[in-house]
Amino acid sequence: MAAGDSAASEAERQRRLADEHARLASVAGQMARNFAAAAASEDRLARTLIELEPLGYSMLADRRWPGSARANVDLILVGPGGVIIVDAKAWREVTVAAGRVFRDQDDVTGEIEKLADLVVTAQIGLAEIGLAAGEVRALAVFTHRALPRTDLFGVTMLGEAAAVTEIARRGTRLNAEQIARVRTELDRLFPPMTTGPIQLIDTAVREPVLPASITAARATAAHPELATIDTLTSQQIQDALFEGVRTAPIEEWMAFLDPTQARLVRRNFNGPSRIRGAAGTGKTVVALHRAAHLARTMQGRVLVTTFVRTLPKVMSALTERLAPDVADRIDFRSVHSFARDVLIQRGRPVVIDATAADRIFKDLWERDGKSGPLGKVDSAPGYWQEEIAHVLKGRGLNRFEDYAGLPRTGRRRALSRELRAEVWRLYVAYEQALATRGILDWEDVILEAESSLAETPLTGYGAVIVDEAQDLSCAMIRMLHSVVGDAPDGLNLVGDGQQTIYPGGYTLAEAGVAINGRGVVLTRNYRNTIEIADFAAALVADDAIIDIEGGPASTERAEVVRHGPRPVYTVFPSRSVHDRSLVERVLRIVADSGGTTGYGDIGVLALYSWHAREAAQALEAAGIPTVQLEMYDGRPVGAVKVGTVKRAKGLEFKDVLVVRTPPHLVQAGLVPDTDDAALERRELQRRELYVAMTRARDGLWVGVA
Repeated sequence: MAAGDSAASEAERQRRLADEHARLASVAGQMARNFAAAAASEDRLARTLIELEPLGYSMLADRRWPGSARANVDLILVGPGGVIIVDAKAWREVTVAAGRVFRDQDDVTGEIEKLADLVVTAQIGLAEIGLAAGEVRALAVFTHRALPRTDLFGVTMLGEAAAVTEIARRGTRLNAEQIARVRTELDRLFPPMTTGPIQLIDTAVREPVLPASITAARATAAHPELATIDTLTSQQIQDALFEGVRTAPIEEWMAFLDPTQARLVRRNFNGPSRIRGAAGTGKTVVALHRAAHLARTMQGRVLVTTFVRTLPKVMSALTERLAPDVADRIDFRSVHSFARDVLIQRGRPVVIDATAADRIFKDLWERDGKSGPLGKVDSAPGYWQEEIAHVLKGRGLNRFEDYAGLPRTGRRRALSRELRAEVWRLYVAYEQALATRGILDWEDVILEAESSLAETPLTGYGAVIVDEAQDLSCAMIRMLHSVVGDAPDGLNLVGDGQQTIYPGGYTLAEAGVAINGRGVVLTRNYRNTIEIADFAAALVADDAIIDIEGGPASTERAEVVRHGPRPVYTVFPSRSVHDRSLVERVLRIVADSGGTTGYGDIGVLALYSWHAREAAQALEAAGIPTVQLEMYDGRPVGAVKVGTVKRAKGLEFKDVLVVRTPPHLVQAGLVPDTDDAALERRELQRRELYVAMTRARDGLWVGVA
């Protein structure tokens, strides 16, 4: 062979070698880009799912696949909805046909089968600690496209946004103790790929998480091939969460906490604080979760109290569902029952007879008041009974001079000093008659408890949370404040001035409580649709209300983003026609819901107890089961909930039917607006209707008869 031939042959061999190296480099480069894209997609998915953390989820990332030295499990979530194994798929072209999965033209069904096998492995391992197999699920989440939800081999395949909804829809299946036990076992079954201590996202201490939009922007800057992926905003994530719980029983919704609200739950205040917001902004659920947070993080028990007698048992049941680990450290009491028990535990005889007290007052009115100066102003006893109960005893006034110059917040009718002197004489006579009989009314119970706590402070409570604070009297707030004083996170007031439904308001300054900028306003209406919120707001748009902070109650609308059907408002010619329409409406709601709304998701509310009873009778006669709100304990029930608006405070329903609405409250011109006391009464009742209407999440029906 000639020397030239040898050189040419070697040159050709080197060219082939260079081509092969170039080909291998190209393949390696493409593989690197694929892995980088997968890593970026996986990171973005993790940043999206981390929004579930405030709801009680922990994320275990990059865990070892059982039985493999190199394969990893992308993400494992463990929380109230059970265990969800998540495999992020950065595939651009994927189709599912005839029970097979294709990536471009390649059959990749085997990868889904491997994920299904992993679920079985996890189910077997977790069965050792008693976890049911159904509590372990797997999601194959496609981050490059919105794949229609598909189930194959027990694995759910879907797009990124739908994954949040899918997880939220599982609701609450595990309590806090079960979650902790399962998480410990998952650490054993799926150890970290890297050595060193296991890092868990913890609700107590966690680095701030960037919004998904920022994380996605960084990922696409580093990997342009991801630029076509739709960015999930925090709003989209929240919407997906809401969609996941909307189909569950209403009790799941009542305990649901949005991630934004969760941050407020953990906020610290260096003294008394207040959380306020319009109807539907989630004040009560924030109060419940805050109670659980404080029970976990501070010494002493937590007292949650409110004016409505039946609401505490509902709150207690919801807390058992959302925070079973600390439910036994939280006391749920109405403010009256708390005061009564303080006296009983201290050996103070307590004989409460509200019926006898009412009869004593009316007898005094007929004998002395009706024919005097007060009777010439208003011959009915109700206004004067409210004046004594809410204005005088509600503040614990014991000197006429204090009453003579009192602004009487919330009362429209002006009273001269002479008329106030007559009220005071009636008040003294009433108190003497009660003392002679040896009985107390409920206002006396509060004042007696306040006096006892001033003499001997109560120990054992680290925090007091007052829901619907605007409904309490000045004396009630003073009494509860005395339990914890101005301690950090001690007194937590929750409420909305626009939902005040009792006469004779007060200010926090009168009660000796200063919040000094420790006030937070919730600005998003999570409950109502735009149509329901607009309809209800129109009813009270012209009312002037003084807030407990001293100024006018805010009438600013919270942000409402959800649309729904327009409320149905009908004036009926008779009550019998009204009741037939009520029955038809309830049946139609359930029938048209496709199984997502049951009888227990519906509330039938009335201003008066006898109207509520008659509505329940009409429903029962048609074969529709009912439960009175006085008997409802916060647990799911297969019966329509019926009761007065006052009993519905703090509750929510998918659909609300307001029955037997008095025409003069919703139709202008039926009653002349000339008497201040009548105007005040009508405004209070309109606000009750406002409260009733805003209990509705999805649908509202108002019957006038």
